[in-house]
Amino acid sequence: MSDALTYAKALISAESVTPATGEVFDAMEAMLAPLGFDVQRFIAGSGADGTPEAPVENLFAIRRGPEGSKHFAFAGHLDVVPPGNEWTSDPFAPEERPSPGGSLLYGRGAVDMKGSIASMVAAVADVPADAGTVSFIITGDEEGPALYGTRALIDHMRATGQEPDLCLVGEPTSVNRLGDMMKIGRRGSVNIWLEVEGTQGHVAYPHLADNPLPKLIAILAELDAWKLDTGTDWFQPSNLEITELDTINHAHNVIPAKAQARISIRFNDLHSGALLSERVMAIAQKHGGIAKPIISGEPFLTPPGEFSDIIAQAVEAETGVRPEASTTGGTSDARFLRSVCPVIEFGLCNATMHKRDEAVAIPDLDALARIYTAIAKAVLTK
Repeated sequence: MSDALTYAKALISAESVTPATGEVFDAMEAMLAPLGFDVQRFIAGSGADGTPEAPVENLFAIRRGPEGSKHFAFAGHLDVVPPGNEWTSDPFAPEERPSPGGSLLYGRGAVDMKGSIASMVAAVADVPADAGTVSFIITGDEEGPALYGTRALIDHMRATGQEPDLCLVGEPTSVNRLGDMMKIGRRGSVNIWLEVEGTQGHVAYPHLADNPLPKLIAILAELDAWKLDTGTDWFQPSNLEITELDTINHAHNVIPAKAQARISIRFNDLHSGALLSERVMAIAQKHGGIAKPIISGEPFLTPPGEFSDIIAQAVEAETGVRPEASTTGGTSDARFLRSVCPVIEFGLCNATMHKRDEAVAIPDLDALARIYTAIAKAVLTK
């Protein structure tokens, strides 16, 4: 059994529904310490404010190279989404099963993203310690609100002077086969709650009430007609979606006292979360409502260049496929790490992530480890 498979099984066996603490980090530390890493673990978020994601455990591990050498970081998360029901086997008891294309390893987190982390650890064993500095930026809060995860790790790295020069995030970016896509950027995300106050009353006496729904409908109509942009060279067009509508009114003959809605905007680098929020707030105010935005992340782009070329060459050498450079998909913790250094995402096939019977092709774990080794060596020796 290969190191990557051994590590993947150990991580999957440690149940770590977000926010993750404890056992799964014990397993991670047990893998890294024998490889010469200084493992630094800490808890962020006390839970005193009642937030459900706290406390969160984080891990920063570093193996220092010669003075003045480059610092390359692998990043990822050990927390997973809840498994749900009707799995064929225990989601936290990794199980190998044969398949026509090679055996599969089943378990929650197999591709998102304990499998990639296992390949990262296996990879660094083949990177000479004198080649340069290698680190791991690992959080237990990526699948949740991400308030006390990678952002806390960035604070820790800055406070201790351990920021990397380049970072690779192991999110499952591949689509149809290992190596066909890497992410060189991501769109930003903002969720905005809309609210219109009215006066409750009987539908037969509308003059004694103030129905908030027509005002909310006017807000949503204007927002739905708003064409944000047509896209850029590297980003698809921004999109605004209405995701929730509610009056909390269960009576057919009552004019509601309040109407609420929620929108979600995924936006490219032509916009900022703050300016989009201001525009939505102005539209809401014009029609008698209010808007409350929460910005999940800003768009970022690591322009194609030396770093993406290194990744593409390593992938092509192993798989025969040159990865497409893409900015599609949702958000990831790369949105935070980009404030530290250039960051690119590359990892396993994403077809089963967050699904029942999540599984990874076992040969892909070993191939990914070899790709990660080649990337780390190339980055550190450039």
